[in-house]
Amino acid sequence: MVGTVRQDPGTGGVDGGVGVTALLVAAARALETHRDDSLARDEYAEHFVRAASASAGWPVRMQQVPDGDANPLWGRFARYFGLRTRVLDDFLLRSVRAGARQVVLFGAGLDSRAYRLDWPEGCVLFELDREGVLGFKHEVLGGLSALPRARRVPVPVDLGGDWAGALTEAGFDATAPTAWLAEGLLFYLPPAAETALIGTVDRLSTGGSALAFEVKLEPDLLEYRDSPLYVATREQIGIDLLDLFDRRERPDSAGNLAGRGWSTSVRTPFDFSRSHGRGPLPEQNDALAGNRWVFADKPAL
Repeated sequence: MVGTVRQDPGTGGVDGGVGVTALLVAAARALETHRDDSLARDEYAEHFVRAASASAGWPVRMQQVPDGDANPLWGRFARYFGLRTRVLDDFLLRSVRAGARQVVLFGAGLDSRAYRLDWPEGCVLFELDREGVLGFKHEVLGGLSALPRARRVPVPVDLGGDWAGALTEAGFDATAPTAWLAEGLLFYLPPAAETALIGTVDRLSTGGSALAFEVKLEPDLLEYRDSPLYVATREQIGIDLLDLFDRRERPDSAGNLAGRGWSTSVRTPFDFSRSHGRGPLPEQNDALAGNRWVFADKPAL
């Protein structure tokens, strides 16, 4: 068992607290990229993993995982992140093809969508995250001489603070339809911060905008403390996700949006596993049982 990662979210890069979860997702995307039946490809993901001290020795190909897909972390959990990446890639591309020309990525982490997806001309991507995380990503991608396929605007900000002001100062236009994405973010935030974020998205969204985000519905996350996913993550890479999640009662953000006139759809990851013919399916003591992916559209006026 490796040493436990420092559980202070902090304000730095990817070597502690929530920042390390960005590396976990990058490792999962690297593993997914090299699968024969890949759902999503991210050629940059393995470079993030190899560049950080916190992820030294982590696998980036399934051949490096002795028990392969039987491993709860690098098998099932990593496949979950691969599926999530594909589904949210599809959401963003569908949104911009329908007319959105602004994309806002909350907690962008080591997301490389600006570099790997086929964006229509004129698209701009705003990436919101802590300065240290964005700085690490910039350093790695700069070393690869990577070029974005759309205009990319990093916005270093604390999402618990005035991110809307920082976004506006960075050039965001509230009169233009926007595709918003909060991937794997909200369950780290205090409930009041989640409610404020959703309310601000509504305020800044004109008709034709769309939003996707991930939530957890379990009333008590600690009931799953001994689930294979959480145990493997603690024991194999020293990340205790349950210590990073905010475990207070979550707001009904999908319901709040519906009350504001948005059309909403709440799906389970397993819905998409079945439609794609691969990905995680339900199991006993399942840490993914309460995960939901919410898709919302604000009708055009």
